[in-house]
Amino acid sequence: MFRWLYPTWILVCAILFFALGGLDDPSRPQGRILSIEAGQRAERIAKQYGLLDYEVVHVAHARRKEGAAEDRWIVLLDRVPHTRLREAVVIELRTSDGVLLRIRRPER
Repeated sequence: MFRWLYPTWILVCAILFFALGGLDDPSRPQGRILSIEAGQRAERIAKQYGLLDYEVVHVAHARRKEGAAEDRWIVLLDRVPHTRLREAVVIELRTSDGVLLRIRRPER
């Protein structure tokens, strides 16, 4: 009896995999770019502003009313080799289309 349980379970999982494959991912709401894309855009923007030796350290989503009037991606970039965030830059992008909202640099 139990020797059929494992193959049956694999068959059920395979059927569910193909049946649910086309559904939207609830963890990725529509109408906003993904965090990976936000990080890539922030790196390109940093290069355009002369920040050539910077790479993405962290990307976080901030909802409206959390310091601004709109949803945005907060992208933290640090100079390479890493400076323990002493020279870090924060780039804020609108979540819907990735447009630059602001760049924050450390005070010198």
